[in-house]
Amino acid sequence: MQDAIVAEGLVKTFGEVRALDGVDLNVPTGTVLGLLGPNGAGKTTTVRVLTTLLTPDSGRATVAGYDVLKHPDEVRRSIGLSGQFAAVDEYLTGRENLQMVGELYQMRGSAAKSRAQELLEWFNLAEAADRPAKTYSGGMRRRLDLAAALVVRPPVMFMDEPTTGLDPRNRLALWEVIQKLVADGTTLLLTTQYLEEADHLAHDIIVVDHGKVIARGTADQLKAQTGGERVEVVVHDRELIGTATEVLRGFSRDGVSVDKHTRRLTIPVQGGAKLLAEVIRELDARGIEIDDIGLRRPTLDDVFISLTGHHAEDADDDGDESGDGSGSAAEDTGSAAEGAAQTGKDDAR
Repeated sequence: MQDAIVAEGLVKTFGEVRALDGVDLNVPTGTVLGLLGPNGAGKTTTVRVLTTLLTPDSGRATVAGYDVLKHPDEVRRSIGLSGQFAAVDEYLTGRENLQMVGELYQMRGSAAKSRAQELLEWFNLAEAADRPAKTYSGGMRRRLDLAAALVVRPPVMFMDEPTTGLDPRNRLALWEVIQKLVADGTTLLLTTQYLEEADHLAHDIIVVDHGKVIARGTADQLKAQTGGERVEVVVHDRELIGTATEVLRGFSRDGVSVDKHTRRLTIPVQGGAKLLAEVIRELDARGIEIDDIGLRRPTLDDVFISLTGHHAEDADDDGDESGDGSGSAAEDTGSAAEGAAQTGKDDAR
């Protein structure tokens, strides 16, 4: 299967900040790559380079077969981009926003109007289509921005944390839209902090931190790297937490996570229900009463703690999401549309 997106050795610095430090990735045509990482890991910088909005200091990349440095106009013709923040004109209606994007891409008026209506219905915005975007909720603006990125049916899509700020219902609705796009052959690079989102949508996942790729594989493979499963125990008597820790340490070589406030102890394990039964027997033999015990799969935090040593939300922003001098994600989306519009005008001459 041919790769729609390829990056090799991408490096990008902003002053003393090394936002990208030799990033390699590839996305086969018609698949989804989840680019996972904490704030400041390098996700947005990677997207900006691949969408021609930033020039890398070194390395190379191709999108839809075109080199992002040598043929940026061809890249822009082939992509759709939705940045981290909704980039819509608040004084235009939802319908007018979408028609404007179509016209910027040199679509005929009737075609732009038809496509706008199709997307309004697709994103459940038809009832609010003729209201100014400034009256939309944050979730509605986000959906309108995503719709704008799809006006020209791009073969390659970049979505930078598209579900941030969406409620669970709208997040699920967006997941359905993404699945339909991919089923129709669209290639997608999706950045997210949510492992469950990547788990649901991505064929493959790359984890980045401090500008480097630190892990890659499917969601199940990444979870397996962190221990596969977790045993969680809530001890009844706070004074027996130490004893319970000793017991659990015998079932895991990766140590015991202890939350004294909730009296919850957690260990990564392999062995499933059989091992859980052994843990219960050993705790009972040591006279340790428990309020709760269970076996669960790793969570987002389990993966991040294992791979990066910190929680996803604890990472400080660096040159990636803010302060890199390249402007906001909303400005980036506008820049991409402007560049593509100029390319369309050049073609029309």
